[in-house]
Amino acid sequence: MNSSTISITSHDGKKFDAYLSLPPKGRGPGLVIIQEIWGVNEHIKAVADQYAMDGYVVLAPDVFWRQEANVNLKYDEAETQKARQLMTNLDESNAVADLASTAQALRARPEVSGKVGSIGFCMGGRLSYQMAARGTVDAAVCYYGGGIQNHLDKAASVKGPILFHYAGLDAHIPATAVAAVQKAFEGRSNAQFYTYPDADHGFNCWGRPMYQQRAAALARGRTLVWLSEQLA
Repeated sequence: MNSSTISITSHDGKKFDAYLSLPPKGRGPGLVIIQEIWGVNEHIKAVADQYAMDGYVVLAPDVFWRQEANVNLKYDEAETQKARQLMTNLDESNAVADLASTAQALRARPEVSGKVGSIGFCMGGRLSYQMAARGTVDAAVCYYGGGIQNHLDKAASVKGPILFHYAGLDAHIPATAVAAVQKAFEGRSNAQFYTYPDADHGFNCWGRPMYQQRAAALARGRTLVWLSEQLA
């Protein structure tokens, strides 16, 4: 892979890192990949590389940098506890502003031809939704975005296309929460929803026990088709 770590300037003039992965042809639409609570770890870098191989110029920014730079955690109990604390202490308004700076930096790169989208997982799914509400990306994908149901006052601000993936066995996001999000977008052609009945929260992450190959492959295929239409 043609990958590197680059520096991005925040809205308040500070610097933070992002993992950049370039497609084989060197140019393409842009994608912001938004981490789970374990940071820009090996899994998130691999996801970025996957989408780069599909022709996208991908940036995966360090969301937790204001607390601790370059968080890269494992999925064991001790590091998961630290990851949850980092999420609890996250200043979400700053995080969304930092993601807007990431999207802006991505648009400015010479390798980016065309539009810019975002894909977020878990905590990142909620942040991807908030990027869509802020209008900083042209299309947003939210994988099992925890807490989106608590930000439905922003739903009317989502003008661009948005794609939601939910897990039917998700104990973190109950069916009532999914129904609330669907109701907020009812009758709107810009929102698309998929639920995977036999999958659990985190089904896309092959480093965790809840990984489910079929759901992950199906969701990824749907995401690629959708992105090819929305970022054309």
